[in-house]
Amino acid sequence: MPSFDIVSEIDRHELDNAVNQARKEIAQRFDFKGTGTNVEVSDDSIVLRSETEGRVEAAWDVVTSRLVRRGLPLEAFRRGNPQPAGGKTIRQDVEIQVGIPIEKAREIVKLIKGTKSKVQVSIQGDRLRVSGKKKDDLQQAISTVKEAELGIAMQFTNYRD
Repeated sequence: MPSFDIVSEIDRHELDNAVNQARKEIAQRFDFKGTGTNVEVSDDSIVLRSETEGRVEAAWDVVTSRLVRRGLPLEAFRRGNPQPAGGKTIRQDVEIQVGIPIEKAREIVKLIKGTKSKVQVSIQGDRLRVSGKKKDDLQQAISTVKEAELGIAMQFTNYRD
């Protein structure tokens, strides 16, 4: 029986490349000179630091332009509110979404089942498995999910015939 998985992942290598390019641009730009602006990446977040909220916002613009150029979906990043970080610096955390949250997974299942197509959808941890008897039904499920504005980055992987 044909099947595929709906996942939400990002390429960590491309993320590192994008952030490194953004760091280089920030270091070279005149408007960032002397502001102490920097960008750090951890396992599940990106941290932006600078002297003012305006500089943090400008640094995020640089990072997003690099993310888009590297082909990473911006829906996979959730920005927090800028917060004071000791001294006279401002810090903003940007959460990296990995996996489909259970609420969104249930919403996707409900969406696909609402089309009355002959496919089965199961939640498997942080991914969804969609299976059906015909390829056409699976393609219809993919188009239904793509058309819905769910606010998360999704990829369709692991197609098996």
